[in-house]
Amino acid sequence: MEEKIRCPWMFKVPEYLPYHDHEWGTPNHNDIAHFEFLVMENFQAGLSFAAVFRKRENYRKVFAGFDPVKVARFTPAKIEKLVLNPAIIRNRQKIKAVVNNAGRFLEVQNEFGSFDAYIWSFVDGKPIVKGWKKTSQIPVTIKASDKLSIDLKKRGFQFVGSTTMYAHMQTFGLVNDHVVSCFRFEEINKMHLK
Repeated sequence: MEEKIRCPWMFKVPEYLPYHDHEWGTPNHNDIAHFEFLVMENFQAGLSFAAVFRKRENYRKVFAGFDPVKVARFTPAKIEKLVLNPAIIRNRQKIKAVVNNAGRFLEVQNEFGSFDAYIWSFVDGKPIVKGWKKTSQIPVTIKASDKLSIDLKKRGFQFVGSTTMYAHMQTFGLVNDHVVSCFRFEEINKMHLK
């Protein structure tokens, strides 16, 4: 049986294999999943994604299954309890930002019907596909992530810089940044044609 060709970055961390093969770049329109990755990306700011990714289940437990309604209700006492929790990165500013972002997330849902509808509007509802041959060609931001970042900040979100939002767009299939030799590149393109 022939070995599948994958994006080179995924070999850096063993846990990335299922993430690369089943999540990264796959069109996902689930708002809870969007909020999950906003939480993860929030904690990743200034750190490696691997450091946060390895604690994914811990974050799921402490942030109420990534339910933004519940997280938006976290009290200052709950935040202080999380600051002492060794299962997650204990950064008070980032924890407070997650609670703040949960409230802003709900506001976006109320305005647009879903966070997903909101975010896909930044690519006119169609994924961006460039067809990179090497990962070194992939940018860290694009105009759409710049605009998304600016708009989120205006809405009061925190830790949503353009690089972070570009990573979010990659994860949810708003851009297909699998290299063309990767087996997922064509699989994902076909998903968008359905």
